[in-house]
Amino acid sequence: MNYKKILKNQKKRIKIIRMLDFIPDKTMLKIQYKIKTGHKLNLDNPKRYSEKIQWYKLNFHNCVMAQCSDKYDVRNFVIKRGLENILNEVYGIYNHPDEIDFDKLPDAFVLKDTLGGGGNSVILVENKKSIDKEFTYSKMLEWVNEPINRKHPGREWVYEGRKHRIIIEKILIPEGSMDLPDYKIFCFNGVPFCIYMMQNYTKNHSLGELSFFDCDFNMLPVKRLDFKSISQQPPKPKNFDKMITYAKILSEGFPHVRVDFYNIDGEIFFGEMTFFNASGYIKFDPDKFDYILGERFELP
Repeated sequence: MNYKKILKNQKKRIKIIRMLDFIPDKTMLKIQYKIKTGHKLNLDNPKRYSEKIQWYKLNFHNCVMAQCSDKYDVRNFVIKRGLENILNEVYGIYNHPDEIDFDKLPDAFVLKDTLGGGGNSVILVENKKSIDKEFTYSKMLEWVNEPINRKHPGREWVYEGRKHRIIIEKILIPEGSMDLPDYKIFCFNGVPFCIYMMQNYTKNHSLGELSFFDCDFNMLPVKRLDFKSISQQPPKPKNFDKMITYAKILSEGFPHVRVDFYNIDGEIFFGEMTFFNASGYIKFDPDKFDYILGERFELP
């Protein structure tokens, strides 16, 4: 594989994105919001959850949010909140793929971009003997060569000016399983309000299913239009109430944050924290759920 060609293509893509950097953040968000949701963005008196996310991007800059948006730096935040016990094991943190000694790694592990989002900057390695070395190296090279001084496409300020790194973690998918369900808890000022669960997503995003639940894990009649819904009520995870408690602890002090966990037969692992869920461009069915979430989102 021609790595110079990879970097050349990446630079070309970044150049195109940077051509839009001159557009003011507020103007850019109004354009994106209209294109992605079909609605006109109201920043003066936002009512929808999706509108308030855009306001949040523009007007609430807490440096701790940037720390918590980095998949490695957030670990210190979790420790300070007294929850070191739910952190996954880390095998290493690297600035460049050339620093990684794969011989010293276990047979299975997960590679992640510390600033990646949407589950796209993740490589599952279930057997390093069969790893596609060229593909893996090229993806990691793309991650760490992302410039740190350009505007984020969705104007999510928490990622701007921060360096992309590679974090290697213990793989959590149970042996013989094809999936690792993900529990994403929507919290407002330290109060969990609802959850969405994702399944059948880990190894093939196109098969992913997503449904919303209340904080007793009852399925809600709400859909995300960009995902298939879970067909029937899944069993309540073991130690479910502990996940809710952990979400309260980690979300305290933030007007809004989504706190993610994995739950493997009652053993809970911290996933990540997200302040701008889907960059605020989710389309709900029914549409009124956008307003229901918006009512919970009290802007500072």
